[in-house]
Amino acid sequence: MVFLKTRSEIDRIREAGKVVAEVLARIGEAVRPGVSTLELDELADSLIRSNPDCSAAFKGYGGFPNALCTSVNEEVVHGIPKKEKVLKEGDLVSLDVGVFRKGYFADAAATFSVGPPAERQRKLLDCTRRALSAGIEQAVDENRIGDIGAAVQKVAQSENFSVVRDLVGHGIGQNLHEDPQVPNFGIPKRGYLIKEGLVLAIEPMVNEGTHEIRTLADNWTVVTADGKLSVHFEHTVAIGPNGPEILTG
Repeated sequence: MVFLKTRSEIDRIREAGKVVAEVLARIGEAVRPGVSTLELDELADSLIRSNPDCSAAFKGYGGFPNALCTSVNEEVVHGIPKKEKVLKEGDLVSLDVGVFRKGYFADAAATFSVGPPAERQRKLLDCTRRALSAGIEQAVDENRIGDIGAAVQKVAQSENFSVVRDLVGHGIGQNLHEDPQVPNFGIPKRGYLIKEGLVLAIEPMVNEGTHEIRTLADNWTVVTADGKLSVHFEHTVAIGPNGPEILTG
């Protein structure tokens, strides 16, 4: 079932989104060679809990053990932070943050380069950012979910990259994951009709090589099937009267 939100509910999601944005920026600043993904997780958890009425949305969700998803290089999403997983120069790390505040969730992600990115990394990062922007631009009243996916897919494939097909964005609000699903591919003017009041987590996952993925033995970490790089950016977005409103910006 799809739940359209009132302006009051959107404002509550926005308050959670402000915390998400602040935490994501702070942990992004902490990304450097020699830092473990567990240190980033501990920082994120501490920052979230320092905000009144806030808790880490991912911690314990479906049994996930940490506050932060940390996915390095070929890891697409859901990487589990570990003490022994230490970042090194030349890595890419995707950080996914969720916050629960006063009954509402917000969710965002960004990928950071550990040190200056190589050309192929820079191209993939820039492309995925543009794909997210293109998808958000289509999140308007009377468009359809296929318009978002088609816009993301067009940008990614224009650079000969691929979009992950087996994982999708989603509605968000009183639940972390709500209907409708938001694929990163699609056909314009197809799919669920977007209406004012809808709140979506739009999240391109763009791979350097094949779109195919697999899940590791920990039952969480998703990696590219060919071992090539993946990049992930995400915002929580409300469909407002004057267009899309980024609630995690």
